[in-house]
Amino acid sequence: MKKFFQDIKAELQFKGAGPGQKLSESPRERAPKEKPKADPPSKCRQGPTNEAQMAAAAALARLEQKPKPRPPTSQDAIRNQVKKELMAEAAASDKGASVDQKNSLPALQEEDPSMLSVSGVYFTCPLTGATVRKDKREAQVKKAILEHAAQDPVAAAIMEIHTCNRDREKVKLGVETIAKYLDNIHLHPDEEKYRKIKLQNKVFQERIHCLEGTHKFFQAVGFEKATLSIPGQEEATEDFYVLKEGKLGDLKEHKEKLLSGEPLRATLDRQLRVFKPSPQASRFELPSDFFSITAEELKREQRLRAEAVEKASMLRTKAMREKEEQRELRKYNYALLRVRFPDGYILQGTFYAREPVSTLYQFVRETLQNNWLPFELLAPGGHKLNDESMAINECGLVPSALLTFVWDAEVMADIKASGGERIGSVLKPDLLLSVQTLS
Repeated sequence: MKKFFQDIKAELQFKGAGPGQKLSESPRERAPKEKPKADPPSKCRQGPTNEAQMAAAAALARLEQKPKPRPPTSQDAIRNQVKKELMAEAAASDKGASVDQKNSLPALQEEDPSMLSVSGVYFTCPLTGATVRKDKREAQVKKAILEHAAQDPVAAAIMEIHTCNRDREKVKLGVETIAKYLDNIHLHPDEEKYRKIKLQNKVFQERIHCLEGTHKFFQAVGFEKATLSIPGQEEATEDFYVLKEGKLGDLKEHKEKLLSGEPLRATLDRQLRVFKPSPQASRFELPSDFFSITAEELKREQRLRAEAVEKASMLRTKAMREKEEQRELRKYNYALLRVRFPDGYILQGTFYAREPVSTLYQFVRETLQNNWLPFELLAPGGHKLNDESMAINECGLVPSALLTFVWDAEVMADIKASGGERIGSVLKPDLLLSVQTLS
């Protein structure tokens, strides 16, 4: 386009210079000659009109005045590439996550249990000791709480309040309000008005009525529902919780238990297994429990990706890249770890991906005959796991890994120099009784 305007401009300048002249002509010969008669208009294409030429010249002038775009720098190229990759990764991950959630049930049905390294992720109920898969843990805990109500209704109601309501801020506010009610009764034992709690009260409705287990708590500590008439209003009544006679003495103790209550959570079952020496030790086939995520976990991943895209306009430093790599590791909630001992036996256990390495050391130590001797664990790359405060996923051990057990070299050298006995089997004898074959 620019060349087109330049050609038009050159043509205008050429036409404005007048008729052409030869250098060999004399001044007389240079006199203007009579213009030849114009030929009749032909049907061939005509050149641009004067108006078109003037418009073109004006457009060319505007084009020349327009500032040239700044050539992209290397930082711009990197920034754009980073943003493009993050956007593509987020789109692909979101699509994959939605497909996984949609097809989670068929995936579980297609798994062959005989080929899996572990049948799933299991949790143990702290009240009953029952072990269930992770998708059944909340229902199992709630069932256990309801069954415990037959033995200790007050404790069961407190556990239900703290466990079955997810919004911790609402739980905190509701518990503090209940404690205030009980305090007023305890501090003013002779005033009847404090023994009655109006159920239609706005504070009661907004802070207490909405929480699961609160009504069971009031009934367990000695309140009963009663419909009372409103003074000065004929046939008008309201519902109240009224404290029964003889129930005043234990209110302070119930209040303290309520305030100190904690959510009852199922604990991760390690599923401890011991295998015979096998060349298949580094082969892992994990069930979908190790990879599928809940709706809340999916929302958290989407939020983290959105933050990464917002920061993509900045040039990422090495520290930022390492942080993003750690974030990627957090997509795994669990890790299946195996430890191979000097005699070839293999110990297997399930861990949270965010648990510290110290829990792994403790797990191994509890299986040793000589658990007082220091030892070290080597990651698949051969480096020692010295920092026990680091999380398992930060050490690159998710979703599965085979580690190597070694005794502390200095201690073994001292034992050998002192003529001590050679250490035989590393694991406890009772564990070796249940040893399995790794397929």
